[in-house]
Amino acid sequence: MIPNDAPLRLILDGAALVANWRWASATAAAPAGAAVKADGYGLGAHEVSRRLAAAGCRDFFVATWAEADALGALPFGAGLSVLHGVREEDMAAALASTARPVLNTPTMVARWKAEAPGRPCDVMVDTGMNRLGLSLADAMSGLLDGLEIDVLMSHLACADEVDHPLNERQRASFAELSAAVPARRYSLANSAGACLGPDYGFGLIRPGLVLYGGIPHPAAAGHVAQVAGIEAQILQIRDLLAGDTVGYGATFTAVAPARVAILNLGYADGYLRAFAGHGVAWAGERACPLVGRVSMDLTAVDIGTADVGEGDWLTVDYALDRAAQATGLSQYELLTGLGSRYQRLWND
Repeated sequence: MIPNDAPLRLILDGAALVANWRWASATAAAPAGAAVKADGYGLGAHEVSRRLAAAGCRDFFVATWAEADALGALPFGAGLSVLHGVREEDMAAALASTARPVLNTPTMVARWKAEAPGRPCDVMVDTGMNRLGLSLADAMSGLLDGLEIDVLMSHLACADEVDHPLNERQRASFAELSAAVPARRYSLANSAGACLGPDYGFGLIRPGLVLYGGIPHPAAAGHVAQVAGIEAQILQIRDLLAGDTVGYGATFTAVAPARVAILNLGYADGYLRAFAGHGVAWAGERACPLVGRVSMDLTAVDIGTADVGEGDWLTVDYALDRAAQATGLSQYELLTGLGSRYQRLWND
């Protein structure tokens, strides 16, 4: 088997991951679960869940039954919920799994009652996002009678927007719902919702982005630590003359002699073309701006007089909030778009 010694790596900070999880819980004054869908937002669901479970997390959330199967059994008796529910095609996998479906439609409710009577489930109710979830009317109609509901949940649409009026409307609707529908626990807040404070905590929060170093709300700035950093290896150093161009479209022209490093990093690795004109790599304390377009597998940076050569590694600036502002990409895209070609190296 060929070792994973690719010239591209993610340096992952396990202590920062756990600290971010604890901060979200303390801010919402409620126990925190963890969204580990999309392979732990691109960082590796197995390693993320193992570290958070060891720190005390007991509730994990994935999108599909394929993700639940890939994650496998969780340690310390932690529970797993499948957010997209249980289609007819999912029933065999659901019945064979210890994970709970999040029932989103009346058809799913009927299917679970008929095929898994008495088995625990979770239920999603829409309070204003108009995405997945039962209507409030259906949820309070008696439809859920007879279910063993572990977590009754809803999802905030605008929690990342300070003082958006929909936040309070959704919170009030969910409070009314939780008073009317029996469940073991209640959950409304995502990462941004946790930043809204204890009124949104209920009995369980479901953070995702904030765990991985994203800033979902201004209240998180200065409190949430970066988890993922990119390091890319220099494949070649090029000495340019004034007038030389770099990359597709010849969009960069050297105005004077320059040294350019070609890095093993490109849009197939989630480092997208939007970074052109904004991206920076670091050679120690020297900033090396990106020059020209980002290619599928390669990116060029101006290293000036930095003491680096072929085979050395540069640190690519990938702070999520700054990168999002510079490129117009969301922090979620920046994380989940990271590809499979990285070595993923945890520092704990």
